[in-house]
Amino acid sequence: MTGLRAHDLSFAYGAKKALEEVSFEVGAGRFCALLGPNGAGKSTLFGLLTRLFMAPRGSIEIAGHDLARAPRAALAELGIVFQQSTLDLDLTVRQNLSYFAALHGLSGRTAAARIDAALDQLEMRDRAGEKARALNGGHRRRTELARALLHDPAVLLLDEPTVGLDAAARASITLHAHRLAEDGKTILWATHLTDEVAPGDDLIILHRARILTRGKARDIAGDMTLHERFLTLTGAVA
Repeated sequence: MTGLRAHDLSFAYGAKKALEEVSFEVGAGRFCALLGPNGAGKSTLFGLLTRLFMAPRGSIEIAGHDLARAPRAALAELGIVFQQSTLDLDLTVRQNLSYFAALHGLSGRTAAARIDAALDQLEMRDRAGEKARALNGGHRRRTELARALLHDPAVLLLDEPTVGLDAAARASITLHAHRLAEDGKTILWATHLTDEVAPGDDLIILHRARILTRGKARDIAGDMTLHERFLTLTGAVA
């Protein structure tokens, strides 16, 4: 079963091509890393997947729903963590989640139960009463992940979610995302850091608007480290 499918996506900003004939699939319950240098087109792709932009050609399917034909059903299956934090810093962790739950029509005991479950899953229950402003970067990211899980989406999109975090926080967030895949969520994780990709992960390497290769990370790396292979494929080394 496919959790996320994109076919023949192209997009341009005027004369500048941001994506060109991009096609891929991510199976249900799989962690797929979208690896590419800054400017490769990762954020543009996320804009298309979330319907912030409309692709002039191609198609997107989310948990079996065509994004163009059934946008409401497709987007209901999508949880998103953007590169820039979108928490209200003056609200507590629980208040941030409660507000988001209300936007999805969740209230009362149902919302409270969903919030508690998400906080427990991200090990944030003990910080539920703290204002977001008081949290470190890693705990803010955990809060955003918990928020993205409230409506029980089938697919999670994470756009460079570890930007600005220290090594320990990066490792923790990456581990949590892999655990979510083990629990059945489809994860598309955009990054420019090869150490966030495990050998058994699905991997898409995007560069200059095109997919260079896709497959299992260990197979793409071959007899090199993934970092070496990535640099070679993107032209950073001879």
